[in-house]
Amino acid sequence: MSLVELFLLVFLVSFAVVSIGVILLMLSILREFTKAGAEGKVEAGGVVIVGPVPIVFGTTTRITKVLVVLAIALMIVTLVVYLVLSGVLRVVW
Repeated sequence: MSLVELFLLVFLVSFAVVSIGVILLMLSILREFTKAGAEGKVEAGGVVIVGPVPIVFGTTTRITKVLVVLAIALMIVTLVVYLVLSGVLRVVW
């Protein structure tokens, strides 16, 4: 398999995964809107990472705390992957 074929395969698989994710997201939103007479509490929030600084926002303190923990975990994973790929941190398989 040549490099071009491998690139094309990875591109098509990633495109399919993203497309399936978007379809599932749209179906879940549609399902929430079509629930008859369902009343519930909605919590929303998000994380925007600008450089090394995460900006966390949420509608409740509970969801904001969860997102802070997830942002810290994401930053740690990103740092470890960077250190491994740059050769500073050696991983023995």
